Amino acid sequence: MVFSEKWKWVYDMAMIDIKEKPSHPLVAVSILSADFGQMAVDCRDVIEKRSDLLHVDVMDGHFAPNLTMGADMLKGVRKHLPNVYLDSHLMVEKPQDYVEQFAKAGSNNFSFHWEVTSDNPERGASGVDAADLIKMIHDHGMDAGLVINPDTQAQVLEKYLGDIQVALVMSVWPGFSGQKFMPEVLEKVKWLRENGPDAMRVEMDGGVSPETVNDCAEAGCDMMVSASAVFGSNDRAGVIEALHESAKHWWWTK
Repeated sequence: MVFSEKWKWVYDMAMIDIKEKPSHPLVAVSILSADFGQMAVDCRDVIEKRSDLLHVDVMDGHFAPNLTMGADMLKGVRKHLPNVYLDSHLMVEKPQDYVEQFAKAGSNNFSFHWEVTSDNPERGASGVDAADLIKMIHDHGMDAGLVINPDTQAQVLEKYLGDIQVALVMSVWPGFSGQKFMPEVLEKVKWLRENGPDAMRVEMDGGVSPETVNDCAEAGCDMMVSASAVFGSNDRAGVIEALHESAKHWWWTK
């Protein structure tokens, strides 16, 4: 593979292990707000500017009212960033149909929504069995995550907390980047942090910016997903640094 000396360090860097307690709150930049016409350039740019990992928001136009990207986009990002942790967030009706292709494309984590599982009374037998899907994800060599929407209580994840690596709390409604942060979800973060194992990451997705990240960290988040706040700024490095710095005061002081 041909690449410039400027980006050589990206190819030589070590991939993070989210199962190990990080030395700082992890910042994941969502590529949903990147320029799709220069995706590799934008992804390398935010990694250079100290994003710890990349977040891949996948929507099927059914579960979430938008159609975004699939495994081919992730495969392209993986080609250019072989050692960057790729955190896939599947906002889809049938996540079980995508496990194999995302594993082959190079995803490190595969998170799916509790709302599409059989545990959700609105789905019942038509929903996927969460335990079976978690096992399938692990069998394909990926970390597994469960996601809850703003109106879903954190307690629905209780029986899975020992099996998943990521508990993701949505602080906006799935669908589009740039929505306003919903502070009422912070109580769910606190419950997950208090009841989940130390090795499990508690992730916040939606409206995370230098203005809201401190509240997320105080509640117990240790993975922060930011999209438009980073890619919409003329100072991406400054925003990412602010996300890191704003959270430091609360980092594991509780």
